[in-house]
Amino acid sequence: MSVLPPDLPRLRTLVTYLRGELGRAERALTEAESAQAAAARRRPPVEPPAWLVERGIGTGRPAVRVHAGGCWDTGKRSAPATAEQIR
Repeated sequence: MSVLPPDLPRLRTLVTYLRGELGRAERALTEAESAQAAAARRRPPVEPPAWLVERGIGTGRPAVRVHAGGCWDTGKRSAPATAEQIR
């Protein structure tokens, strides 16, 4: 726990100082977020695999469906597969 000064002038000085520090920290945060967003925009999107195999629910989890890599209907049970595995 911090110990604050009991008198009004020093408390006002402390509040003024902390407001300045908070402003600097917020500006640094905004700049870092902008830099990260710019880096994400420059990065090319990850290319999807050619094929996905969707596993069923259960112990053995057999393959239940095959999807093309860019398919919109893939779920969390889908995993990349090679053409040989698909055959």
